[in-house]
Amino acid sequence: MLAWDNIETVLLDMDGTLLDLQFDNFFWLTYLPQRYAEFHQITIEAAQSKLEAHIDHYRGTLQWYCLDHWSELVGMDIAALKQEIAHKVAIRPGAERFLRWLKQNGKDTILLTNAHRAGMNIKLEASGIDRWLDKIISSHDYQEPKESENFWHHFADNHEFNPQKTLFIDDTEQILHQAKAFGIQHLIYIAQPDSNGTKRRSEHYQSLHDFSEIMRLS
Repeated sequence: MLAWDNIETVLLDMDGTLLDLQFDNFFWLTYLPQRYAEFHQITIEAAQSKLEAHIDHYRGTLQWYCLDHWSELVGMDIAALKQEIAHKVAIRPGAERFLRWLKQNGKDTILLTNAHRAGMNIKLEASGIDRWLDKIISSHDYQEPKESENFWHHFADNHEFNPQKTLFIDDTEQILHQAKAFGIQHLIYIAQPDSNGTKRRSEHYQSLHDFSEIMRLS
């Protein structure tokens, strides 16, 4: 159970945590291959093969999350393509209610995302979740992804908080492992980041589907 009286700071991931990962999966696995195939006049299968190879090669690195990198790699404006389907951005179940609840209870609420700021701004404008956040941090600000130990040291150098009184919620175990190694006390894993995907449970962290589950524990 979460001892909310002992939690001062709440760190929240964006894609797959506050926002439905369905948008990103649709963009990278369906929409971009279609547009890439049209632009370069190749088959969908060839486009998917090329893009999947790039995704596998850069996964977990800062380049994987960098829209400038992808724009150069594919010869297209990735941010502009994301804007074309911005209407598909959706908030995860209970996320907005949870954000309001955190604000009402005086928690320092900080977004920690690997998203490039160009893509992040599209999603914040579409969802409006930024009105509930005290700070917004992109890993590109520090030139280190959240999977890196250095990210957490940069974050601590720039923001005063007590790791022992901090809750961090993310949908990637590798990132939660790094946060734990840094000393973050309370860690929660998102069980269904994509509303079209299957639920999954972590063997290491409390798994959460709807934010109301932890609000009830307060």
